[in-house]
Amino acid sequence: MAVFLLAIGAACCLGLGFVLQQHAAQRAPKSDLLHWRLLLDLLKMPEWLAGIAVMVAGLVLSAWALGLGEVSLVEPLLTTNLVFAMALASLLSRQRLGRSGWGGVLLLGLGVTAFILAGDPRGGGAVAGQLRHWLVFGVVAGLALLLVSVGRRLPLFEEATILALAAGLLYGLQDALTRATASRIDTGGMTAVLHNWEPYAVVGLGATGLLLVQSAFEAAPLRMSLPALTAAQPLAGIVCAVGFLGDRLRVTPGALAWEAAGLLLMVLGVVVIGRHPSLPTACEGGPREQEAQVPRA
Repeated sequence: MAVFLLAIGAACCLGLGFVLQQHAAQRAPKSDLLHWRLLLDLLKMPEWLAGIAVMVAGLVLSAWALGLGEVSLVEPLLTTNLVFAMALASLLSRQRLGRSGWGGVLLLGLGVTAFILAGDPRGGGAVAGQLRHWLVFGVVAGLALLLVSVGRRLPLFEEATILALAAGLLYGLQDALTRATASRIDTGGMTAVLHNWEPYAVVGLGATGLLLVQSAFEAAPLRMSLPALTAAQPLAGIVCAVGFLGDRLRVTPGALAWEAAGLLLMVLGVVVIGRHPSLPTACEGGPREQEAQVPRA
């Protein structure tokens, strides 16, 4: 129950923080896209700082949840951050959820429930060796890098989605390494943690993911980025958890079918919620929206 409450609390903070950040990031100069000076410009905006503070609270809660439970259990629960994001966006836009909004919430809830009940995520499996550890790390990080490279060649609206996908992959990898770091603290204390690479990778992944997310928020409306981010993070986290943390899921044919159905419902729910009218459809200032639709040389 504690893991469930912590993960839902984290999702609430993350969703609210994302909305506040996007409202600020859309006002940043477009020339800052994918440059570290974007973060320096955003630091001058109180709304963005408030969003970061709320998001950090969510990250602390999610790290706490990951320290107590398995990544493959916590990650599906974190997808509900989109529900809280939509709730705040609905207040800002003064639009009701309606049938499509509640339908997306229902799909997401059913998907999370089906995956958790069918998969019965639990730890206790053999932790992978360094070779497999680095192999999974390299595949996920490499795929994120490839997405960023491809996204740079696309119009801004499409680039926002691709950058959010890349950020979601990095955040999922970060969550898995956070769990590994928490395990090292339990067994060897802080001294053992500081002599391993995982905590430094967590910081590096977090900083890179933050730059990608803010660039996606700046490039296009929230609905173009947040659903992709929300869908990619749990998928990457679960792959990493099973790949090198020793998380175990049921692998009977029936369980696998329900797990796949649960993941599909989660993704569909995320997409439906992301297309809801309450999420902003355009950045402030008509010229920015028109500019975002023009492919770049």
